[in-house]
Amino acid sequence: MASRWWRWRRGCSWRPATRSPGPGSPGHAGPPGPRAASDALAQMPCFSLLKSLTSAFPSVYTMSRFHHMTPAVCCCSKTQSGEKYTDPFKLGWRDLKGLYEDIRKELLISTTELKEMSEYYFDGKGKAFRPIIVVLMARACNSHYNNSRDMQASQRSVALIAEMIHTASLVHDDVIDDASSRRGKHTVNKIWGEKKAVLAGDLILSAASIALARIGNTTVISILTQVIEDLVRGEFLQLGSKENENERFAHYLEKTFKKTASLIANSCKAVSVLGCPDPMVHEIAYQYGKNVGIAFQLIDDVLDFTSCSDQMGKPTSADLKLGLATGPVLFACQQFPEMNAMIMRRFSLPGDVDRARQYVLQSDGVQQTTYLAQRYCHEAVREISKLRPSPERDALIQLSEIVLTRDK
Repeated sequence: MASRWWRWRRGCSWRPATRSPGPGSPGHAGPPGPRAASDALAQMPCFSLLKSLTSAFPSVYTMSRFHHMTPAVCCCSKTQSGEKYTDPFKLGWRDLKGLYEDIRKELLISTTELKEMSEYYFDGKGKAFRPIIVVLMARACNSHYNNSRDMQASQRSVALIAEMIHTASLVHDDVIDDASSRRGKHTVNKIWGEKKAVLAGDLILSAASIALARIGNTTVISILTQVIEDLVRGEFLQLGSKENENERFAHYLEKTFKKTASLIANSCKAVSVLGCPDPMVHEIAYQYGKNVGIAFQLIDDVLDFTSCSDQMGKPTSADLKLGLATGPVLFACQQFPEMNAMIMRRFSLPGDVDRARQYVLQSDGVQQTTYLAQRYCHEAVREISKLRPSPERDALIQLSEIVLTRDK
């Protein structure tokens, strides 16, 4: 095992299970079993991902092809750089010492209450997943271009800006969702009220914009301002839904990109622009961030059904309560078509949330969403492997495995 670069691990079968009676239905007797391939082909709607996935997986054309595959999961178990494996987070934190202190300096607020609100989530208890990816990508691109792994000050600034934009979006999302807890504590809107929370999010965003302007690179400014537009458009997409199954899944993936992956993809691209003039490297960085970002959110949507509130630091089944149909729900809907009505009314009737959750857990929706995340991570690894070997490049490969195996 140690001598092989790839460790292949058996993935979930991409086949719908036998259609079983739903929760509360006569004859219901637990989770469904495997369905014959011929039955699957005859009964399963062709759930096309052509629009959404062709760019990432040119050989995959329809969801039906996923359903009849038993894939292997590729996870990196040994680096190629020749150096001893280092934990990606430990490697990335070398460039992020004082991260939250530096962010608090950027905020520069004299009003006590506003200062407390704006600094509330910069307490060092977050995962810092985005800044870690950004600094690792910066060093990987620098090493690829001129064999220098030195971090530029402007590249580190992008890591700070990414975390600030992300945190501002969390503050605003909690207002929109009327959320009461995040990261194991009360939300800003729960403590200070919605109006003040909106203003706190705006202030964090304005401080990030000032820090971005100081970098002085118009290309980087354009790249990162696209993130803010995508966040807004993604939130609008989340407010709507589609009746057609193919459109519904494409809608979900587009929303996932704009709300989550765009920030990671464009931040990775920004540091590559600062460290390397090669457009091909910029595209590699962007594609890695895009694919890892989508996979991250897909796993987040899975954890909403499989983790407890204590692990997540926020209530589970939250998406259903907000009326949102995420990946596990959309896949489950193929086995339980009666979920369509619940999706269209956004789980608004009494008992909808509990019934939908039971349908998801009895279906293979969780497994199929996990497999889709694996495919995105596989594509991320394929992209980043185009760069020259370095500890940071290998850490980014390892990070794609961590995305898939995390439990919070």
